[in-house]
Amino acid sequence: MSFLFGSQEWLEAYQQAINSSPAYKRAAATWEGDFCFVVVPEMMYDKPFIYYLDLWHGDCRSCALVEEESAYTPAYRLETSDTNWRAVIEKRLDPLQGMMTRRIKLEGDMAKIMRAVPAAKELVNCAASVPTAFPPVR
Repeated sequence: MSFLFGSQEWLEAYQQAINSSPAYKRAAATWEGDFCFVVVPEMMYDKPFIYYLDLWHGDCRSCALVEEESAYTPAYRLETSDTNWRAVIEKRLDPLQGMMTRRIKLEGDMAKIMRAVPAAKELVNCAASVPTAFPPVR
């Protein structure tokens, strides 16, 4: 069984993967910060969507699909196209490399992110561990 990227089911499976990952717990033991991840339509989706993660000391305390971005004031906001998100989840695009090449836009404390590279890599590993389906390219 796989979960459609962008669905509530996928997000819940991602939260479960994060919370059950000993590697993420170790890497993010001191991390404090929440994120909005903005998926911009390019080749698979017709409209943008946003998901929110509250990450705190190696746990994902909550997650949500976001209807109104203004309802959240996260410490970080990452934005990129649906095809780039897919490449990150499939481990074909390193998110830090994506930020450096401006394929991924980050708003927030970049210095803090750079100190948490192992935690960021483990978040990608958790996302990659979720059986994920993507809509066909339109």
